Amino acid sequence: MVSKRLNPRNLPALRYGAQVKMYQVNQVPLLPGETIQTTVKDVMYVCPFSGLVNGTLTITDYKLYFSSVEKESPFILDINMGVISRLESISVPNQGENTKGLELVCKDMRSPRFAYKTEESQVDVVEVISRHAFPLSHNLPLFAFLYKDQFPVDGWKVYDPTAEYRRQGLPNESWTISKINSTYELCDTYPSVLVIPTNITDEDIRRVAVFRAKHRIPVLSWIHPESQATIVRCSQPLVGPSDRRCKEDERLLQIIMDANAQSHKLTIFDARQSSVAVTNKAKDGGYESESFYPNVELNFLDIPNIHVMRESLRKMKEVVYPTINEAHWHSAIDQTHWLEYIRLLLAGAAKIADKLESGKTSVVVHCSDGWDRTSQLTSLAMLMLDSYYRTLRGFQVLVEKEWISFGHKFSARVGHGDENHANSERSPLFVQFIDCVWQMTRQFPAAFEFNELFLITVLDHLYSCLFGTFLYNSEQERVVHEVQTKTISLWSYINSQLEEFTNPFYVDYENHVLYPLVSSRHLELWTSFYARWNPRMRPQVPVHQTLKELLFLRAELQRRVEELQRETTSHSLSSGSEHSPTHPTGTALHTTV
Repeated sequence: MVSKRLNPRNLPALRYGAQVKMYQVNQVPLLPGETIQTTVKDVMYVCPFSGLVNGTLTITDYKLYFSSVEKESPFILDINMGVISRLESISVPNQGENTKGLELVCKDMRSPRFAYKTEESQVDVVEVISRHAFPLSHNLPLFAFLYKDQFPVDGWKVYDPTAEYRRQGLPNESWTISKINSTYELCDTYPSVLVIPTNITDEDIRRVAVFRAKHRIPVLSWIHPESQATIVRCSQPLVGPSDRRCKEDERLLQIIMDANAQSHKLTIFDARQSSVAVTNKAKDGGYESESFYPNVELNFLDIPNIHVMRESLRKMKEVVYPTINEAHWHSAIDQTHWLEYIRLLLAGAAKIADKLESGKTSVVVHCSDGWDRTSQLTSLAMLMLDSYYRTLRGFQVLVEKEWISFGHKFSARVGHGDENHANSERSPLFVQFIDCVWQMTRQFPAAFEFNELFLITVLDHLYSCLFGTFLYNSEQERVVHEVQTKTISLWSYINSQLEEFTNPFYVDYENHVLYPLVSSRHLELWTSFYARWNPRMRPQVPVHQTLKELLFLRAELQRRVEELQRETTSHSLSSGSEHSPTHPTGTALHTTV
């Protein structure tokens, strides 16, 4: 378990907010809006690495805060309530009959254990933790609605869909920015702003909606700036066992193909295994028949479903926490199949990117409902194709657009504030996506403006319920719950201290396509995320501090370069010489798929 010493270098990197206001010994740091619920003395933290640690457990409406009794160098454990998946009673040997044991099974790969004395006068610890770890199950608000911090930057302004589509050169003669879903009546899980072909009527669009699962019609996600080839996303067609057809849907895909003059084909990437797609057809779902959709090529990417991914991560947790079997480390990781699924996602996204970039062909991407594997694939392909999404701001736009606005069911997949831990809807799809991004940053260390701490921070707040960014299942739900006016955006926090999250090696490889190597030997386990709670897995040198120092050095060198350039320019002007500017050309960052 991570131990934190009360040393200024180890305090959270928070430039803003009240988390820095009370770090004296025996005081609990509180966020604005956070309140202490109860304090329990004589609690033992059952550390899997160093044995029993005696201390005090403070329970607030946002976190558990354990502080050891040791005064000189106290051990601190800080666990936010949102990360707790379930509470388990455990036996505590040799501690007396009135000692209870409690395990907090967490969503972020750790399961801390505590032991405490039960006395009649004492509050019910499990009850207090349950109320605030699972507020929605106890008719309480998520903490994001209680959090009252202020930041100098408003993260809710990061994503404006119309501005993002304009950046892509839209609308144009083939595509229009439509308000057909402005009241979420066409599709309640889609955003209010959609990009659809210009020459199709609203009536035809409504007929297509009836033919697509959950009414998730084919809409544009991204357009290639040169070829006009597009990434289009949707859900499966409802062909069913009787091979139902929809002439409006067939015509829509034809129009999408025709909008790209560079190619006379359209490629559909179905994320599912072909056998699953066939099974879905028997249940009224299905896939596009190449005989009904002329000039369409159908590819199955063979990515397993959400239940397989959930089980894979559960196995991974057993491998990395609390103890690691050194002798069988590699084989144990292999048996989780986690990296195999990461490989399938990256390989699928690379195929989509290559079809647009090299094949100049438009693609349609879907799975069953179009909000899980579809989001993974479109966002990863767009990250490979468009350097804007590799900037700090651009990546935030990508997540807001392809995941949040297009209805990835964050509430269902993460289980925010809900005690029903066995719900089969839970699955780590977004974690997988961020892992794939991390794999790309390893292969192209200078191509991304953000660093590893940024990715870990995003995942920590996927669970924390501190910010409103990942709450609820759709844009419509967030509008109903007034998320943008009643909660704070994660991007407000991030963008108020960008130097913490900036990669010092970043070079803007504008217009370069990144093709990551996707064979298993080029992928690695993200131990600094999955195994970070194990002190034996920590890096020898504090990487983040080193990167910050490099960032400072880079800024100093940049300033010196600019000074020298000014001196050279003034010298040139005084000597009357003329210099024509040179524009270095970069080489494409293509590697074999």
